[in-house]
Amino acid sequence: MAFADLLVIITEVIVARVRYYYFPRSFLDITYACSVNTFLRRASTDCSVWFTVAFSFDRCVAICWQKLSRKYCRGKTSAVVLATTGTLLCLKDIGHYISQVPVELINNVPWGCSIQPIYFTDPIWIGFDWFDTALTPFLPFALILLLNALTVKYILVASRARKRLRGQRNGEDKSDPEMESRRKSVILLLSISGSFILLWSVYVVHFCYYSITGSSILEYHDSSYIFSQVAYMLLNLSCCTNTFIYGVTQSMFREQIKMALKYPVTAISQLINKSIN
Repeated sequence: MAFADLLVIITEVIVARVRYYYFPRSFLDITYACSVNTFLRRASTDCSVWFTVAFSFDRCVAICWQKLSRKYCRGKTSAVVLATTGTLLCLKDIGHYISQVPVELINNVPWGCSIQPIYFTDPIWIGFDWFDTALTPFLPFALILLLNALTVKYILVASRARKRLRGQRNGEDKSDPEMESRRKSVILLLSISGSFILLWSVYVVHFCYYSITGSSILEYHDSSYIFSQVAYMLLNLSCCTNTFIYGVTQSMFREQIKMALKYPVTAISQLINKSIN
């Protein structure tokens, strides 16, 4: 999930947004490169969203269904789920690559990217657009809310039962490592999925408004244009928050980051010692 978020930062924020304003004319504006970046932007965003769903499902299984968790919550299973999800999403997003056409030809070189006009009139393309929007973010919205509700409900019920079994009544305070572990898992789960729902909600409102009214944005200073840009800004921010949430809440994640940063220095040091010896 953190890797998918990093791809969103690179493809959507750096290559698409920052480069557009500071380097408005480069080889990345050639239609082939532009189409590839459009594909990568959509694929990385979809992977970021659906990996969040997979994370919510993983936490739900680990907490609510103990027997299933022993079979499902494994490294190999996670690799298969993530690889399958990522592959299917990339296959779906090939449509965004195909939908791009050049804006102009300069010395027989196609420049710029624009969605072909048939995309807005052909029933197949219209169906693809609705399927794409339903897949990200409407269906993830529903799944995350459902999984979080099941997880929180199970923890509340289990917490009451454990308190009765452990004799925690009448204000007695006894430490319970199991419930403390579940509490931390819920904090992480709600932090990630809650930020996703909150930050994507503006984009959902924006999409519903323009789908229902059928209006179009005409001027850059128009309030509707500003609202749309705020929606896309929050969408990109949502795809960038999970890495920071992990860094704040997960000690094992912080240790892995430290090991990754120390590895080049350690490897070079070992290589120098071997050459000296």
